[in-house]
Amino acid sequence: MATPSHEPPGRLRAWMLEGLSDIAGHQQGPHAKPEPAGKGQRWWRVMCLTGVDYFSTLGYQPGIAALAAGLLSPVATIVLVIVTLAGALPVYRRVAQESPHGEGSIAMLERLLSFWKGKLFVLTLLGFAAADFLITITLSAADASTHLVENPHLNDALHNKQMLITLLLIALLGAVFLKGFLEAIGVAVVLVGIYLTLNVVVVVSGLWHVATATHVVTDWTSALTTEHGNVLAMVGIALLVFPKLALGLSGFETGVAVMPHVSGDPDDTEEKPTGRIRDTKKLLTTAAVIMSVFLIATSFITTVLIPAKEFESGGRANGRALAYLAHEYLGNTFGTVYDVSTIAILWFAGASAMAGLLNLMPRYLPRYGMAPQWARAVRPMVIVFILVAFLVTWIFDASVDAQGGAYATGVLVLISSAAIAVTIAARKAGQHNWTIAFAVISAIFLYTTVANVIERPDGVKIGACFIAGIILVSLLSRLARAFELRVTSVTMDGVAERFVRDAASRRIRFIANEPDNRDVAEYRDKIEQIRHDNDVPVQEDFVFVEVTVLDPSEFESGLNVRGEVLHGRYRVLTLESSSVPNALAALLLHVRDLTGHNPHIYFEWTEGNPFTNFLRFFLFGQGEVAPVTREVLREAEPDRARRPRVHVG
Repeated sequence: MATPSHEPPGRLRAWMLEGLSDIAGHQQGPHAKPEPAGKGQRWWRVMCLTGVDYFSTLGYQPGIAALAAGLLSPVATIVLVIVTLAGALPVYRRVAQESPHGEGSIAMLERLLSFWKGKLFVLTLLGFAAADFLITITLSAADASTHLVENPHLNDALHNKQMLITLLLIALLGAVFLKGFLEAIGVAVVLVGIYLTLNVVVVVSGLWHVATATHVVTDWTSALTTEHGNVLAMVGIALLVFPKLALGLSGFETGVAVMPHVSGDPDDTEEKPTGRIRDTKKLLTTAAVIMSVFLIATSFITTVLIPAKEFESGGRANGRALAYLAHEYLGNTFGTVYDVSTIAILWFAGASAMAGLLNLMPRYLPRYGMAPQWARAVRPMVIVFILVAFLVTWIFDASVDAQGGAYATGVLVLISSAAIAVTIAARKAGQHNWTIAFAVISAIFLYTTVANVIERPDGVKIGACFIAGIILVSLLSRLARAFELRVTSVTMDGVAERFVRDAASRRIRFIANEPDNRDVAEYRDKIEQIRHDNDVPVQEDFVFVEVTVLDPSEFESGLNVRGEVLHGRYRVLTLESSSVPNALAALLLHVRDLTGHNPHIYFEWTEGNPFTNFLRFFLFGQGEVAPVTREVLREAEPDRARRPRVHVG
């Protein structure tokens, strides 16, 4: 199909757009290409890739839990673990089964909704997902800078420079991606292995100090009883503060996103990757169990061993509770090693989030026609995301505590949408018990999301800003690309091809017809009108072209052309597409290339206001058909001599 010619880009522009695909929807992102079915990496290695995001939350989760729940932090953390193992884990095991190619829960919901309402719903979820990933970058960088600033060897030199350090870390992350970044699962395995090993040392050391100083436990239990009275009151308050601990649920969406990298069985196919699904479920379960054990242990030792004032803003344990214990009980040398390990894994968590952003947006927006051409290239998008990350860091003053609400909101919205998606999937599959179970889980996560939004509205405000920005940019992009030829392929059946080759022996004349009754009178009157309006000789014959619009919100699709003879004399080509003008333009160009002759097509002028008709075309694929068809042809074929002829009477 013809495409417009472009002038050679300048060196800077060529560098910025390096990797830009000419095929819409295929983006050269930073992730390695998905492995073929039956090949890839062992599931435990891929778990480490997920773990740089999931496990790195240990760097700040205990401190946030202590601030949110105080003495009840261990009890509230147990509630979090129950929700993780009995709620989020079953949900995402089902997501892995229903969406085994890495699309995640958003794709599941996309399949349930059609037309514009489906697109707008997906764009809304993308807004929250973008907020989740971007806050991961800014929160991880802020916590990494906290570990640097609070290190005893560096505290004096770096005091009051946390904002600058955070911005520099984010800029350095962007520089890595501008140079070119390829995720290395091997690096993730090393980082996660070292980090978890050091955390085991810190936890064992903390438990030893608790065991040898028994008064800390009795002091804690006495304070709990004095403050809350009885166990039921403690559990009730823990349930109320649980939404503030939702950061500990991060990582599940990443777990299903990396599915294409998991090796399956040798006989796996893309249609049925049974082994890959099984091993991804192992990945999700193992990561959840490991994280649950660490969450309970770390929340306990940090609560009983660290004075409450140290968790507050400016305190030495704020955003770095485990690092505080590492320095306090294992010495500054070990503590510094722990800091370096934490900074490294937080750094890589930001890198994973950036890679997720660069892969998530092009997965949907180009298919909707809602991304500029340059959005398929990595480097321009990196610059956009880094600038937004700068803004978010400045708004939240590089504070880990302040960003916790926004991060939790993004995590909870994605998990809630996943729970709803699997509930619907179970209901469609006729699984009554699973439907009830997933519905209960959905209700829990929806409550948690609403409670988090009410308590900390910053998250939904940030999410709303991302949603508004994505929808606005998407609609403007769709508008700018309205006249782009977006039919990916044209396939004609034998009858249709015979019609075209027969007409090629004379002059190829098509009539664009909006099918109504499809009776003899409709086609006869249409031919007479076209001949009268365009002064076409009687001996010339025509082939009718009729387009049925399926889903006007779709941007790209293939075109299937079927030929039929109606009433024993009228030859008709029937097409199904998301847009009438695009389908007609694609057919004309295909016929030209097939026969070597320029076809002619005849229209009637559309009645009504031109602006209203354009909106009908933009939203519903119909409306101002004749001029839009001509404009699509003009953009697709700059050579007037080779451009199919459009006649309007």
